[in-house]
Amino acid sequence: MTQNRYDPRSNAQKSQELSASEKVIPRILLAEDDDEMRRLLSQALFAAGYDVIQCHDGMDFITHFDLFIIGKGTLDFELIISDILMPGLTGLEIFEDLHEYKGFPPTILITAFGDEDIRRKAIQLGAAAMFDKPFEIDDLLSKVREIVPPHTA
Repeated sequence: MTQNRYDPRSNAQKSQELSASEKVIPRILLAEDDDEMRRLLSQALFAAGYDVIQCHDGMDFITHFDLFIIGKGTLDFELIISDILMPGLTGLEIFEDLHEYKGFPPTILITAFGDEDIRRKAIQLGAAAMFDKPFEIDDLLSKVREIVPPHTA
């Protein structure tokens, strides 16, 4: 004889728990031309609970960006972190051209050559934050968590 066990959780609670366990890890598109910096940021973001897609310059960024929107009409990124000065296209040029795209995710810009004009333009365009190199990784991670909480299983 099969015995049915009583489960005090409601169906809504069970469904919510199932949905929480199936959550997708937040994805960040990281564009940074300095290999060492890109690797460091990627490792820190991964350790903090994020999936990171790395781009080595502005053109690589556009390629990854295009791959994720073709046929979908939406982006698979919850956040973009981009260096401002990169070969090909700068992070600011990319942000300026694409920030009005429907569903464009929040963007954090980083730079070693920030001045007030660049900062003002980034804020006017709607950048979520801007960090001047060198910066504390923990400060960046705090801002990232504020914008997109990591997946915790």
